[in-house]
Amino acid sequence: MEVKRDRYLNQLIDNQGNGLIKIVTGIRRCGKSYLLFKLFADHLLSAGTADDHIVRIDLENYRNRVLRDPEVLIAYIDSRITDDGRYIIMLDEIQTVPHFEEVLNSYLKISNVDVYVTGSNSRFLSTDIVTEFRGRGDEIHLSPLTFAEYYSAVG
Repeated sequence: MEVKRDRYLNQLIDNQGNGLIKIVTGIRRCGKSYLLFKLFADHLLSAGTADDHIVRIDLENYRNRVLRDPEVLIAYIDSRITDDGRYIIMLDEIQTVPHFEEVLNSYLKISNVDVYVTGSNSRFLSTDIVTEFRGRGDEIHLSPLTFAEYYSAVG
């Protein structure tokens, strides 16, 4: 069963390469990770992006806990960027990384890197974060499924 979230997917597609950090926000369990890691990644692959140019990191996964250290995260991402091709960086639950604002800002001026993040806790959604990324971030606020979206998957 695949739930279509075309409205949000099209926002991600339309904002590709705009030089801003794409920030997918919303309440827990509303589909942020699914939108980014499944729907958007599938779109990128079908549009010709090589799989090794899509860096997906689920920071909530305990196996990735070492990547919650900002120094380790940056080193890991940098190690994955091996040529001048376009790279898509997807970071799920970025608020688990201390000083994540600085980590994200580190990629703003790298022309072949496009950054997408998700976050859902109160710190991430606070006005401080909105202020931090004003002019440098593009927020896509994801809502829970509408009846039509639910029905499209089960009806």
